[in-house]
Amino acid sequence: MDLPAAPIRLTSPAKVRAARHKIRRLAVPLVGDEAAHSIELMASEAISNALIHGRGEASVTMLCDETCVRVEVRDEGPGFVVAGRTDHGRGLAIVEALADRWAMVADEAGTCVFFEVDL
Repeated sequence: MDLPAAPIRLTSPAKVRAARHKIRRLAVPLVGDEAAHSIELMASEAISNALIHGRGEASVTMLCDETCVRVEVRDEGPGFVVAGRTDHGRGLAIVEALADRWAMVADEAGTCVFFEVDL
């Protein structure tokens, strides 16, 4: 299934709900309802982190190939570490528990949290 490659721009917290629902709607035919719910939850946590802790505009992109669904959440901030952790609360712990793979990558362009769910 081809997915839209264009990122969903998250210019305000009001756009988070619509982005979550779009991610879920795209995921259901690929992974089924239960896994799509987990993908929506992980996307919500990553998006919330980007909006709370990031800088500039945030965006979310969902990609799929023959092996997995990948969701990338980007912002223009430098990333952070709080008390030796890479997340503030439980958000990234939820991602870690539910994703087959995930990472947070920070570089000069900003921060990207991505996660993957195997098909």
